[in-house]
Amino acid sequence: MLSDTPGLHHVTGIVGDAAAAAAFYGEALGLRLLRRTVNYEDILQYHLYFGDATGSPGSVFTVFPDPHGDPGRTGKPGYAAVAFAVPPGSLGYWRERLAERDVSIETDTRTGDGTDARTEDDRFGDRLLAFEDPAGTRIELVESDAPGNPWVADSGSSDGGLTDPVPESVAIRGLYGVTALPTDPFGTASVLDTLGFEYEAEVGDRIRYRAPGDRATVVDLLDRDAPYLREGPGTLHHAAVRVPDREALLAWHDLFRDRGYDVSRVKDRHFFHSLYVRGPGGLLVELATESPTPNGPEGPGLAAPDATGHAAERYLPPRFESDRELIERQLPAFDVDSGPRNRGTRR
Repeated sequence: MLSDTPGLHHVTGIVGDAAAAAAFYGEALGLRLLRRTVNYEDILQYHLYFGDATGSPGSVFTVFPDPHGDPGRTGKPGYAAVAFAVPPGSLGYWRERLAERDVSIETDTRTGDGTDARTEDDRFGDRLLAFEDPAGTRIELVESDAPGNPWVADSGSSDGGLTDPVPESVAIRGLYGVTALPTDPFGTASVLDTLGFEYEAEVGDRIRYRAPGDRATVVDLLDRDAPYLREGPGTLHHAAVRVPDREALLAWHDLFRDRGYDVSRVKDRHFFHSLYVRGPGGLLVELATESPTPNGPEGPGLAAPDATGHAAERYLPPRFESDRELIERQLPAFDVDSGPRNRGTRR
């Protein structure tokens, strides 16, 4: 039986250098590096998973590093920004932390101040900071009282801790949502409605939909002119929503196929099962299970159950173990907190 999704499962972006991405998300933003694994479609490329303490669905941001790829361009049909939830009153801390790392905060064109001053007029009351990661991906920190399970590294520890950890009181709680640039906002709205998102409000060219869960529930659609998407470092590849299990995925597959949508087969992603669908608006949406796969690792989320600190080992599903020597030669080692000082970029 189909049931409404409670919200996002994860969001995936494309970055350049793996070490720079790990330093930015793991050190500057204080997310936990949950898994160093490979892109299952290209095993000679990293796939890095970041999230909260356990890697719970709704907290996870993953990246495909492509160090030799041409810079991407945000556009249609794609995603313009990923937003993380931070506690109310924490934006002052984040402004200082990012400034110390030479990350430029986007300014409000009306006031000249940072975007934490831009609130009720155009973002439904959200208070936020907006900036870019080293590849140029737009990141937002949004104040929210949504529940979360922040990861706090031990200062100076030898097990993956950081020398300048983010205090628990201000740490990222998980995903807040995504902003999308569909070619057809009405077509994308129909997909969101089918999945269980409900129309909430609109201001100017921004239309907000919200899922019925308690975290990672927001999808904003932008109805505006934009260039066509060019995938590459600095762009978001897809957003995934949560479904309970593989049986639910099969039911969703049949429904989307009956409606004539472009839908993939159900895929074993080792940590979860998933499928991909493109509706009339052109956006790539993944449906991913909250329950793990039978042959996957045990644990309450995507984190290695017995690991402390950041993931240090390259994790491979059993089907790729025979290629480990080849993979180890191709993928460089890196430490989370030893990368560059993460200057944001502009395209």
